[in-house]
Amino acid sequence: MRRSLSLADPAAAEPAALPERPREQLRTEFAFELPRGYLDGAGVVHRDGVMRLATGRDELVPLKDDRVRENPAYLTVVLLARVVTRIGAVTDVHVGVMENLFAADLAFLQDMYRRINSEGHTRAGVACPECRHRFEIDLAGGRLGES
Repeated sequence: MRRSLSLADPAAAEPAALPERPREQLRTEFAFELPRGYLDGAGVVHRDGVMRLATGRDELVPLKDDRVRENPAYLTVVLLARVVTRIGAVTDVHVGVMENLFAADLAFLQDMYRRINSEGHTRAGVACPECRHRFEIDLAGGRLGES
C-alpha cells in the first residue's frame, strides 16, 4: 500500500534535525618566548612574542623574492617575517629583525612554525630521562612551572 505525503503533515515535510555540535574555535595566534631574545638597536632584549598561522599566500609570496631565488635558505627568514606579528614591544617584524635573531631563536621559530602549521599545536610529548615519566610540554615557551 502506497502512502502519499501531504503538505499538511508537518512531521513528514521537515527533515530530521541534526544534533547540535559545539562550535570549534580555530586558534590562529600562538604566543612564544624566545630562548635568548631579540636584541634591538637600543640594547633592549625582547623575548615574548606572537606567531600566527600561515596562509597559502605566506608560503607562496617568498618564492618570488629575489633574495630567496639567490639563496633558498633565505626562505625561512622571509617566511617567518610574514607570520611573526610581535616580538616583545616590536610590532613591525620584518626581514631585518629576523636576520638579527640569534641562531637558537631562529631555529626555535622554525620549529614552532612547523608545529603549528603542520600539526596544529605547540605541545610535544617528552619523557624524563631518569624516571621515564611521560608528560607534555608547550614548546611555545612560557615561564618556568607554567604549562
